[in-house]
This record gives sequence, C-alpha cells and structure tokens, in this order.
Amino acid sequence: MLDRSLVAFITAGDPNPRKTLDFMLILEKYADIIELGIPFSDPVADGKTIQKASVRALKARFRVRDVFEIVRKFREHSDKKVVLMTYYNPVFRMGVERFVSLSSQSGADGIIAVDLPVEESDEYREICGAHGIRTIFIASPNTSDRRLELIDNSSTGFVYLTSDYGTTGKRDKIGKRAFEFVRRAKKICKNPVGVGFGISRKEHVKRLIDAGADGVIVGSAIVELVEQYGEDADAYIEEIVRELARGLN
Repeated sequence: MLDRSLVAFITAGDPNPRKTLDFMLILEKYADIIELGIPFSDPVADGKTIQKASVRALKARFRVRDVFEIVRKFREHSDKKVVLMTYYNPVFRMGVERFVSLSSQSGADGIIAVDLPVEESDEYREICGAHGIRTIFIASPNTSDRRLELIDNSSTGFVYLTSDYGTTGKRDKIGKRAFEFVRRAKKICKNPVGVGFGISRKEHVKRLIDAGADGVIVGSAIVELVEQYGEDADAYIEEIVRELARGLN
C-alpha cells in the first residue's frame, strides 16, 4: 500500500463537508493516500491542532455517517486510496459490521482504529477482511520487537510508526529516535511502514524515506492551515502538499 508514498491527513467536516471534498481533491494531486479523520470528542492521540479540528467539525454538527457520503462523492472524481482514521468508540457504537460495510461501500480502502489494541482486534480484523478493508495498526518507539511483530502480522495495509512519544503535532525537527525506530521496524515488519507525528517539511520527508520508511504521514501541518484560513485554505494546502511531495524524490 506504501511505496515512497505521501499520506496526507485532514479532519472530515472541518470546516464543513463540502470543503472536505474540495480539500481531498487538492490532496489527491500530490498525495498517494488520503487519510480522512473522523471527528471524535476525546481524541487522546491527537495534539491541539487536530483536537481543535474535531471540535470545529462537531460544532458544525458533523456525524460519523457523513464521512461515508464524502468518500462516496470523492469516488466520483478519483480512485486515489482513502484510509479512514477513527477511534474505536464510533465503530463500536455503530456496530463493527455496519461501520466496516459502509466504509467498503463508500469506497474506502483501509481503516486505522487508533485506540483498538491489536490483542483485542480479532473480530474487527475478520470483518475488515470479509469486506476487503485493509487494517492499519500503530506502533510507537517503545513497542517491543515481539509486539511489533504482532502488529505487523495483524496489519494488511501498512504499519503506522509514530516518530516519537506523545501526541500528534507539527515539529521543527524529527529526532534520532524516529530514524532508529524505522531501521528497527524494517528488520521486523513484512508490511510497508509509514511514519507519522510531527512531519511538516520536505526535508523531514526526504530524511525518513532515505532512512528506509516506505511512506510518511502528514496531518497537523495541513490541518493548521484549515484552522488559519478556513474555507479559503485551498491554495495554501496545495502549496504545502506539493512541496512535501518533492521530498519523496
């Protein structure tokens, strides 16, 4: 699913569903995969930028079912891969079978269930497999080799490596821990590995790809532009994603 790839994240419904579709059509020009975050009231893995995006979307009365309509409309224009990022509570409340089925019907390619422990994911993975939805699990630098192998065996899309501890958020510098983790993961994982959390510059992308990452995930740097410019963020988003994509070459 990843091969020197740029994964670009935005929050669905921020600032409104119509603009989410517009932003996706900009991202697909330069990104290899679009990661579409489902707003949640308690996004524990996300830093302030994406937390505020979730709040804006929820205040605009965005609902989980709306994400499927956005993906469906996107599919009228593009076959670029789309991964849904969600916390497990919305999946559980809707029902795993229904959530995964609607994801598949809308045209989504994969799901990241951020806070679902891989050890408790058997039913979820079985249902995803039945509907052709790829599973993506997250590992952090303190994940043991044994657990990283389990995460790899449970993932059918790619393994999502966090560049550091803590939450998401734009960083000026990617620390050496990220590069050490990439090198360790590449020795263990059969799946491609993508690195996220903190990546915001072309130089970050280039260095991580050169270190062996199969892809990089950029979120807060893009979402911050939506916060700053709202419905007028189109040109700013295009500029940054185009520049980030240059780091792949």
